[in-house]
Amino acid sequence: MAMHLVVSSELSFRIVVDLDYDGDDPFAVRFTFRLPGDEPVTWVFARDLLVDGLSRPSGEGDVHLRPLGEDLGEVDLLLRSPDGDARMRAAAAPLLAFLARTDLVVPMGQEAAAGDLDQELADILSTTGHENAG
Repeated sequence: MAMHLVVSSELSFRIVVDLDYDGDDPFAVRFTFRLPGDEPVTWVFARDLLVDGLSRPSGEGDVHLRPLGEDLGEVDLLLRSPDGDARMRAAAAPLLAFLARTDLVVPMGQEAAAGDLDQELADILSTTGHENAG
């Protein structure tokens, strides 16, 4: 899909963003931003955050979403990193269509049944140098 990287109130650039969802990681969505001349940058955040952000201000920390306008037709996405902040604007319709497709893979509310959370936690801990205590 296309989003707009907002530089100022008068200036924005259209960029391509790939949206990805994997049923093996049912709680997360991935947005890969493709900026001309730069390597793609992927942000991973909660699918619930995307759902909530389409209708009301949502997010803490590095990712914030909020609808723009009273018709909820556009979304503001703020990404914060140590290297700086990036503000994106996007039409809500493609995001809603993406969420509908994710719901076909793993229905909302059924994420825990889709994966083995204990195994996923053990895998995460083993890759960060921690050992599984059993």
